[in-house]
Amino acid sequence: MLKVTPKKHYGQHFLKDENIARDISESLTLHLNYNQVLEIGPGTGVLTKYLFNSTKFQTSLIEVDSEAYLYLNEKYPEKRDSIIFGDFLKINLSELFSEPFAVIGNFPYNISSQILFAVLENRNLVPEVVGMFQKEVALRIASKPNSKAYGILSVLLQAFYDIEYLFTVDEHVFIPPPKVKSAVIRLKRNQVQSLDCDEKRFVQVVKQGFNQRRKTLRNALKGLNMNAELLASEILSKRAEQLTVADFVRITNQISF
Repeated sequence: MLKVTPKKHYGQHFLKDENIARDISESLTLHLNYNQVLEIGPGTGVLTKYLFNSTKFQTSLIEVDSEAYLYLNEKYPEKRDSIIFGDFLKINLSELFSEPFAVIGNFPYNISSQILFAVLENRNLVPEVVGMFQKEVALRIASKPNSKAYGILSVLLQAFYDIEYLFTVDEHVFIPPPKVKSAVIRLKRNQVQSLDCDEKRFVQVVKQGFNQRRKTLRNALKGLNMNAELLASEILSKRAEQLTVADFVRITNQISF
C-alpha cells in the first residue's frame, strides 16, 4: 500500500481519530435536501471512509497532493471516478456540479479562509459546509456582534449562512500535531438570496470598518461620502464589532460611492 507523508507546504495535518471523523461526517444535516457532497483535501481518507459508507448522499473528493491522490485511488479503486486530482481554489464548481452539494473536510489551515470565500461565491450551489478549522478562525466565523472575535469573515459569511460552532478538537488527534487547537463548525444556507444593497460596496464598508476596529465608525469610515442622515445617526458612534449584517447593509445604502 502506498504511503502519504504530511507536507508542510500544503498545511497537512492528517486526522487519526476515528470517533472525530465519524462525528464530522454525521454533522451533515442534508439541509435543503442536497444529495452530493465534496470533501476537500481528504489526505489519507480517515473522514472519507464514513462519507463513502453513507447511503444518504454521493461523495466526491478533491485532492491537490499527488501522493495522497494515488493513495486514495489505491484504497478506493471502485471510487476512482469520484476522486478528482486538482486544487479546489482553482476549479469551476458550477462546471463540476450541476446541482447543490455540501462541502466538508479537515481544511488546511493556510487556505481555510480562501475555501470559505470560494463557497461564498458559489453560495447558491452550496447549502451546507461542515469543516475543521483552527479554533481561533472557527470562533471568528461563528461569533456574534459585540464579541472580540467578530470580524470581516463573520459578517460576510453570516449574511448568507447560519453558523454553528460544533466542537473543539485537541492537537494530539492529528499527524503531525498542529501547534493550536482546532474546531468543527457548520454553515447552513439561510433564506437571503441577495442583500438589499450593492454587495461589492457592502464588502468594502465591512472591510474598512473592521480594518480600524478600535475606532468608531465615524472615524473608521472617514473619507467615504456619507449622506446627512447617516452622519447624524447614532450608529456611527459604534465600532464595527457592534454591528449586525443588517446594520452594515443600512450604512452601505447611505453612502455614495
